[in-house]
Amino acid sequence: MTLLLDSVILIDHFNNIPAATAYLRMVHGGAAISVITRAEVLAGFDEAGTVLALPLLDIFPVLDITKQVADLAAKLRREHRWKLPDTLQAAVAQTHNLKLATRNTKDFSPERHPFVTIPYTLEK
Repeated sequence: MTLLLDSVILIDHFNNIPAATAYLRMVHGGAAISVITRAEVLAGFDEAGTVLALPLLDIFPVLDITKQVADLAAKLRREHRWKLPDTLQAAVAQTHNLKLATRNTKDFSPERHPFVTIPYTLEK
């Protein structure tokens, strides 16, 4: 496992963004999600949509928020002033020595944060 998928990657897939779907196909064997990603993705669906989303989410190992992750998240939040879900994502990735795959360049610039990878961008 080398990657932690941020919620936006899966949300893009469910919003029919071809780059997200292609990326998920490419990395599915080496990627995980956090409990944060699972909750954020499922929060966007009604009950019928949840039934459709679960098979994809269940493909990926789910990493929990441990005491170690929480302590690191607190430190990162003080340092970077990120929102708590973003801070927890970063802490999960760093605790497990994973790259965080996201499109959130506002908070997670790969130039500033070497644990981040931006797999694709959306045309404006």
